[in-house]
Amino acid sequence: MALTPTERKLRAQLAAHTSWANTTDRSARTAPARAALLERFEREVDPDGTLDPAERAERAESARRAHYARMALASARSRRRRAEARRQAASENPATTPPGEAA
Repeated sequence: MALTPTERKLRAQLAAHTSWANTTDRSARTAPARAALLERFEREVDPDGTLDPAERAERAESARRAHYARMALASARSRRRRAEARRQAASENPATTPPGEAA
């Protein structure tokens, strides 16, 4: 019997939670991913590998911070657009205003 998309999602969540529950060293488990991300930023700032390692590391850290700041900005804009859309919908149809929010 084929699973529905919801059942597949729940099964995947169950497997992920079980896997993490059985992980004794979370930091060690995620270390390869962190190293790969750092390498990505190092390649971004020094594609030819010509910089001094200390300078490359410093620039990579700045690139990493810029990346996360860019994501935070995009997230804030998205949240603002969603909130504005909810407010607009509520003002057009006050019957759908969620409890605790003014129309």
